[in-house]
Amino acid sequence: MAEYVILVDEQDNELGLMEKIEAHEKGVLHRAFSVFILNSKNQLLLQQRALHKYHSPGLWTNTCCSHPRKGESNLAAANRRLMEEMGMEADLEKLLDFVYRAEFENNMIEHELDHVFIGNSESDPVINPEEVAAFKWMDLDELRKDIKEQPQDYTPWFKIIFEEYYQAVTS
Repeated sequence: MAEYVILVDEQDNELGLMEKIEAHEKGVLHRAFSVFILNSKNQLLLQQRALHKYHSPGLWTNTCCSHPRKGESNLAAANRRLMEEMGMEADLEKLLDFVYRAEFENNMIEHELDHVFIGNSESDPVINPEEVAAFKWMDLDELRKDIKEQPQDYTPWFKIIFEEYYQAVTS
């Protein structure tokens, strides 16, 4: 079954729908969300993308991210994917949103207006192996250092989003 993304302008006004793969091939701006789950030790829950993903397989990224469906709020979509990918629930709050563009080695382009949500949990996830290969908790400062030293281990969008997130929570 084809998946669709919601095309938007930079003010998040809906412009229509496009099949997800086509939007990523053409680099068309669309709505997305990212979830950051932290524990009481100020560690971020990271996921390693499943090895069979069509782009960025095996790379580390934020807790979960995806695209809302037509008629679905960003918050509802974030909660849905948190359960589908990580098998967990958390009270999520919107932190920020921004536009970014990232190109991949397979000619795919992420051009997204990303709504970033944060939540807290002390529980380890129950990962869905169709989506996630592994998980780990990392201290924010250690993670920032590791992204600079080992950028090839992280998804292109996560490197952008993490810096936005880090600036928002440390300033």
